[in-house]
Amino acid sequence: MLGETIGVVGCGRTDAGVHASQFFLHFDTSQEVDKEKLKYRLNSFLPDDIAIFQVRKVKEEAHARFDAFSRSYEYRIHEGKNPFMIGIVMQLRTPELDLERMNEASALLLEHEDFKCFSRSRTDVRSYVCRIEEACWKKEGELLVFRVTANRFLRNMVRAIVGTLMEIGQGKREVEDFRRIIESRDRTQAGPSARAEGLFLTRVRYPEQIFID
Repeated sequence: MLGETIGVVGCGRTDAGVHASQFFLHFDTSQEVDKEKLKYRLNSFLPDDIAIFQVRKVKEEAHARFDAFSRSYEYRIHEGKNPFMIGIVMQLRTPELDLERMNEASALLLEHEDFKCFSRSRTDVRSYVCRIEEACWKKEGELLVFRVTANRFLRNMVRAIVGTLMEIGQGKREVEDFRRIIESRDRTQAGPSARAEGLFLTRVRYPEQIFID
């Protein structure tokens, strides 16, 4: 479309099967771009499960991944069976989860910063420190929704947190076990990762000064 080789840089990566209701990427071009026309043309070529909502001009040094100062995820669970939600949310057919206990454990996430216990074992990160500013469960219609916001996330971190919290909600672990797991820094102490299809990247925040328009 632009008549030149274009490389794109996304705001992050995640596991196959995970969704994003908001995602950013940046690219460099040597020419002026009609933003609305580019959005329309990109959407005409992209597959049905990807949509461009907005094109904005940013400063030359702006970076979709490294300039983001917070990210928010939601994990969505439907208790029961709904054919219209297959592949979109996790469908849990076991007895109800205890949200009060799960929220009590979730609050412990805000008291810690080292989350090695929830990180994929083989990873190339230099630090397991993440500053979580929000972590809570809510009932929304037919769904149970876990919202979590932090400055960064480790690979597989949210799914591992949710899987462990579900064990607490099912009565398989105690709330205080959650603190012990975090402080152990050992992935084998945490629960199994929740299924990928329930996870959504919902918000990525940037400093406004990187935008030109």
